Amino acid sequence: MREYLLTLCVAAAVTYLLTGPVRKFAIAWGAMPAIRARDVHREPTPRLGGIAMFGGLCAGLLVASQLTNVGEVFRISDEPRALLSGAGLIWLIGVLDDKYGVDALIKLGLQMIAAGVMVLQGLTILWLPVPTVGLVAVTPLQGTLLTVALVVITINAVNFVDGLDGLAAGMVCIAAAAFFLYAYRIWYGYGIEAAAPATLFAAVLMGMCLGFLPHNLHPARIFMGDSGSMLLGLVLAAGAVSVTGQVDPDAMRLFSGSIRNAVFEMVPVYMPLLLPLTIIAVPFADLVLAIVRRTWNGHSPFSADRGHLHHRLLEIGHSQSRAVLIMYFWSALIAFGAVAYSVQSANAVLVPVVMALSAIGLVVLLLPRFTPRVPSWAQRLVPPRYRDRMAARAPEAGPAPGPEAAGAEAGTGAEAASTTASSEAPPPPSPASLSGLNGATAVGDRHRFAVRRKIDSRS
Repeated sequence: MREYLLTLCVAAAVTYLLTGPVRKFAIAWGAMPAIRARDVHREPTPRLGGIAMFGGLCAGLLVASQLTNVGEVFRISDEPRALLSGAGLIWLIGVLDDKYGVDALIKLGLQMIAAGVMVLQGLTILWLPVPTVGLVAVTPLQGTLLTVALVVITINAVNFVDGLDGLAAGMVCIAAAAFFLYAYRIWYGYGIEAAAPATLFAAVLMGMCLGFLPHNLHPARIFMGDSGSMLLGLVLAAGAVSVTGQVDPDAMRLFSGSIRNAVFEMVPVYMPLLLPLTIIAVPFADLVLAIVRRTWNGHSPFSADRGHLHHRLLEIGHSQSRAVLIMYFWSALIAFGAVAYSVQSANAVLVPVVMALSAIGLVVLLLPRFTPRVPSWAQRLVPPRYRDRMAARAPEAGPAPGPEAAGAEAGTGAEAASTTASSEAPPPPSPASLSGLNGATAVGDRHRFAVRRKIDSRS
């Protein structure tokens, strides 16, 4: 565990330290596209955060290869080399897309090629655990198709969910943590060395996300771009492919004892088939809904819009930070709930806990729909936006108008109209706001009170 922790810390430190220089490079190179209609941020922000993430991936794998125990993974398996080859290719595609833009169909084909490169070097599905049947061996062609499909789906699911500051990196980090716990238990709990590469991939992936998050939390100083989101999706899928079909029931000695115990103990066998779906359940649901929504409206499935789950949360009334935390919550609940289900001793209390947490999550999700009614003595304890809402409902009452106010009321109609117009118009910007660069990205003025646009899922 200490070697995994060291690998995680190295990947996180390298990613964190590289993100600052990468941000300056992105600004100088012009990898800072104009704000689009579907974007949530209000000022141009540099991309190419995937460059720093790729540096963290390389550093983590390099350090792991020199360690005593974890280094055995590089000697008994070619999967780390396969991951690095596929990651390098997908990262290069993402960098070109962040700077110049790549057609969606061309990018999809290149994603398949990157997945095929990993398959050619041994990172592929060998067999599938099927309930009531057992392990089913797949042909090389079937394994290749399944591997490519899983990699491409995971890459695009992470890419689709990358719409708010810190959302994709945080959700992938949660998924990687859940996957690490499962793979580590399979390796050390049952002594199956085939789960060692997946454990290493999950640790490095957590380090990449943790190192990038301080720069990407709201307000973000840099975006990961497609170079980062596709890289995260590929590493996450590589870990799922590595452990799927590698668990041998005979090695785990699951068929001893009663039939009931064997059924419960067979859960870890089926978990490699289920866990890759649960850890990306929220991004995958967003991906499916986006494809259905766009095709239903007569648009291409690859055409961007503002109808994703995080956009819906903003439309309900959540702030960016709260919307991100809500997405974190549901991802953690599904991913860690699936991992806990693989532990027999946790099954007794798992269902009530999941139901209670789901109820709490639904209340928080619908919180903006509730009308707060707080006494006047407790108004200082509620968030400012609720105080403003209650103040707007309260009848306006003020002191009696003095002579100056009476004189102002006696003005001409033109003066009154000009006064009204000037009161409704926004105040002119201060000289300090116009001089130099400010804001989180240091590339332009921050408009803090921009008019909110109605989210239209048809555009």
